[in-house]
Amino acid sequence: MTVHPVAPRANYKLGKMPLGRPMETIDEQIVGAPLAAIFALAREVERWPDHLSHYRSVRFLERTADGGGIVEMAAWRPFGPVRWPTWWTSEMDVDHSAPAIRYRHIRGITSEMDVEWTFQAVGGGVRVRIVHAWNGPRWPLIGVTAAVHVIGPVFIHGIASRTLAGLATVAERNSRGIAVQEDTRAG
Repeated sequence: MTVHPVAPRANYKLGKMPLGRPMETIDEQIVGAPLAAIFALAREVERWPDHLSHYRSVRFLERTADGGGIVEMAAWRPFGPVRWPTWWTSEMDVDHSAPAIRYRHIRGITSEMDVEWTFQAVGGGVRVRIVHAWNGPRWPLIGVTAAVHVIGPVFIHGIASRTLAGLATVAERNSRGIAVQEDTRAG
């Protein structure tokens, strides 16, 4: 994938995650890898298509000093042998101290959706939690219903759960490789 340089700009500060919206999805997994490893994989979104077969493309339209910016993403939502194309554009805010990554969708059917990735060290690894919160598309009469019953559980959860599982697999595999290398050097 060709990476085009983008001039750094001020960081996006998306603030606290707005919860209590009609559609909320939560995907969570314990990742058996160092926090720094899974956090790096999660924030290096341009590399997701290298690791995740369901991602078609990811590119920054603007980049900020914290590693965030405006990012355009495209993924497949598989339904057996059929793949449904999806895309969205988001503001991305990376908080290295928390650590956390926040997104606010600004283009696509999920415009105005907020997303938060959080990372918490726990015994045996890192709890990675992805929360999506949204009022739904601005479709008269059916927007909230479509978000709550179809878009959230079928599309958003379907893509987020695959993304989290795929990045967890890469982080764990890479961490085992580092441990094996360290073990062989010690002997």
